[in-house]
Amino acid sequence: MIKTVKTLGNQVVSHLPEDLKNNAFLNIFSLSKIPLLFFCRPKVVQLTDEDCQVLIPLSRRTKNHLNAMYFGALAVGADTAGGLAAMREIMESGEKVSLVFKDFKAEFLKRAEGDVLFTNKQVKEVRALVHKTIETKEREEFTFEVEASCPKISDEPVARFHLTLSLKAR
Repeated sequence: MIKTVKTLGNQVVSHLPEDLKNNAFLNIFSLSKIPLLFFCRPKVVQLTDEDCQVLIPLSRRTKNHLNAMYFGALAVGADTAGGLAAMREIMESGEKVSLVFKDFKAEFLKRAEGDVLFTNKQVKEVRALVHKTIETKEREEFTFEVEASCPKISDEPVARFHLTLSLKAR
């Protein structure tokens, strides 16, 4: 019975548009594993082999006392834009790989007074890190940059983040 349900579920999911699949995965994962991430309501705008873009809406949940995005919500967005690309590659590989962030550096340039788009343009490098980790079975690390902007207000960045992704095959 369970096998039949999984097969049917896979058939339904395979016909969904890619953006719906990505957002459904993010919602299910965050609700079950990282409720704070779910609380911020991130949306996958784009997830390709080139880049990953995640949007966090400015809302009562994510803003501070100055009506700008709270720095904790900005951290959630940077984490998601970086980790999502690695998680997708790990899932596609079928291997068991532990994913953590070793460090996190933030540079806040302006107040984020609107919905914030987080862009990671180093998806190729993150994918290569996953494959190297699986191949070597050793802990591998890579530092990448995520840029945050408020596209409805300006294309100028409001923050830049540098995160070190640390992977270990289990």
